[in-house]
Amino acid sequence: MQVKTIGLDLAKDVFQVHGVSVTGDKVFNKKIKRAKLLEFFEGLPPCVVGMEACGSAHHWGRELSKLGHDVRLMPATYVKPYVKRGKTDAVDAEAICEAVGRPTMRFVEIKTEDQQALLTAHRTRELIVRQRTQVSNMIRGMLREFGYVLPTGVEAVVRFSKSHLEGDQPKIPELANGVLGTLCYQLLGLSARIEGFSKLIESHARRDANARRLMQVPGIGPITASAIVATVGDAKQFKTGRDLAAWLGLTPLNKSSGGKERLGRITKKGDHYLRKLLIVGMTSRALMAKLHPEKVDIWTARMLAGKPVRLATVAMANKTARVIWAMLTRQENYRQPIT
Repeated sequence: MQVKTIGLDLAKDVFQVHGVSVTGDKVFNKKIKRAKLLEFFEGLPPCVVGMEACGSAHHWGRELSKLGHDVRLMPATYVKPYVKRGKTDAVDAEAICEAVGRPTMRFVEIKTEDQQALLTAHRTRELIVRQRTQVSNMIRGMLREFGYVLPTGVEAVVRFSKSHLEGDQPKIPELANGVLGTLCYQLLGLSARIEGFSKLIESHARRDANARRLMQVPGIGPITASAIVATVGDAKQFKTGRDLAAWLGLTPLNKSSGGKERLGRITKKGDHYLRKLLIVGMTSRALMAKLHPEKVDIWTARMLAGKPVRLATVAMANKTARVIWAMLTRQENYRQPIT
């Protein structure tokens, strides 16, 4: 029997492959070492290869596509219902093989190496931002124990760190001042790295036509535009702008039943990083609307006036996601809404 569909369960060293024929009969289900994987697929005729969209999936997707196979990545949560019983590599590979053949299955577009390279800069910057927040909170907490309270915002902690290293130290025990100096030095180093990664991402964004186009949208800067282009890739994979908004987790959770429509909070599915960037950008846009109401379009003004701020910013992020889809699919510049 000639294999037609393969389910590939990815791993670090030992992979599990499950192949079926056109009629759905099992052809093989076996383990293959990492070094022998490409050699194994080279000996097979072109077929559909299903994989979960997890670590190294995009790499193997590119490699197997070069061999002529039709590689399809699927979210792991969509594959889980096809696992019959237990949790073994053989069962997982069989479930992947079953899921990839479903007509209603949704797939993940394979990212290019350039997309993944740019996303490494975003992920590293995000990691350093979290580390800086942790160190900043540690400095605040330590000073508070001795009666010193810093103003809100990371800028205040950075200013304190600079003055502390220059010799302007609070009147606390010498041991605590020594520990505090180490934390201040670490905070300034993290801030310098964040600035470096920010400039790197901005330079890449200004060289990309789609990123420059997205930066025309109010509330979207170089970092958000770069992250959207690198993560989304070809926006035509989404049929409508609402599909992109739903992919970002910005649409209401639907729990309708019995002819009654029940909409809850946003689903918060999809890419957390992109969703956060969009909502933060819309929050900044809402603050600017209070300072300069004459520059705000009518829809945004009504939304901010009639809804709580957080609800309004999420709605603005949803609408912005639809605008982004239209701009990327039609290759058009941003047009300021009239109403």
